Amino acid sequence: MSADQSSFPLAGLEAVANAQHQWVALALTPAPGVDAWQAVLALLSYPDVGAALAPLDCIVTLDEPLRLQEEHVTALPASRVVLRVPSAELADAAVRKHCAKLVEQGYRIISDGEPGVHGIEAGVRGVTSDCAVALPSALALMSLPGPHWARNVPGAARLAVCRAAGMHWFSGPYERETSPQTGDGTSRKRLLALLGLLARDADSRELETILKQDPALSYHLLKLVNSAAFALSAPVHNFGQAINMLGRRQLQRWLQLLLYARQQDDSTAHLLLPLAALRAAQMEVLCRQQGGDRDRQDMAFVVGVFALLDVLLGMPMPEIVGALHLDADVASALIERTGPFGELLALVEQPMPDAARLAALGLSPEGFWQSQLQGYHWAIQVSRNL
Repeated sequence: MSADQSSFPLAGLEAVANAQHQWVALALTPAPGVDAWQAVLALLSYPDVGAALAPLDCIVTLDEPLRLQEEHVTALPASRVVLRVPSAELADAAVRKHCAKLVEQGYRIISDGEPGVHGIEAGVRGVTSDCAVALPSALALMSLPGPHWARNVPGAARLAVCRAAGMHWFSGPYERETSPQTGDGTSRKRLLALLGLLARDADSRELETILKQDPALSYHLLKLVNSAAFALSAPVHNFGQAINMLGRRQLQRWLQLLLYARQQDDSTAHLLLPLAALRAAQMEVLCRQQGGDRDRQDMAFVVGVFALLDVLLGMPMPEIVGALHLDADVASALIERTGPFGELLALVEQPMPDAARLAALGLSPEGFWQSQLQGYHWAIQVSRNL
């Protein structure tokens, strides 16, 4: 932990996805009112940041490109960092020369706004813009190899326009606009039945009976336990071993997330899966920081993972809560955003909370940064293994 909590910079992390809805990068945005460059260095020098966010790239806004010097390379490794440079800065010949040198060192540069004639000299690869306002010109998109990043994409219709125009990376509230989940409703009923059995500590043979009725569930379970995350010396082929390997607590969490993991008709990843995983893991960490015991942490996790079920299933949240017979604190958090879990849920739904709100909940800026790192790390792993 840092010595001075008040000086630790708050920052937002925003997931950036490709056209298949897979996360490819995280955009780092320091809170306003601080030296953004120093905040970036402090945050990316934090212990284990690289491991927590691997294998995703980190997009760093470099408002003053000349401030990035040799001594900063450790905090900003070229293989993992994409530099976002305002197009206006490229009008300066010294900046263009410096950017070209950074490209030689392995950095990738995208221009915030169209770089015009200066882009090639500076080594710019792509362009980014607020696509809720306007798309880059066809000339800008065709003359640079990319990736081109569409920010603040408001919904599915605009996403389609951006993709058709030639954009490669996407971020914005469109990820929360999704059609109710289609497909085999019987499979979802089996998932809910399994969750009910786990809640009452049913015998493993009862769990196996339901698993055997659903080939897709069986496949996902065996795929998970045989993934690199478990590093087994020999593969697991039966359900009893798989349940024992995971443990009931992890099996319950996996089933909760699997509600989001059903593939869409076009075989793209589900937009809500990593977001649900992120919120669940981050809420668990924040609850622990507040002093919550294991049971309270599990309840916080459930709130985070179920908070998007109304969007996923196209059902009112009170109806979902009633069907799952959830604890009163969990129910009030999901339906009304009230109570201790409701406060945490509202916190993680924000791009970047202010320090005063964190303090009111007994949390620190550094603690919130830790919760972000752990949340994103778990969401990345879940997305790769489900």
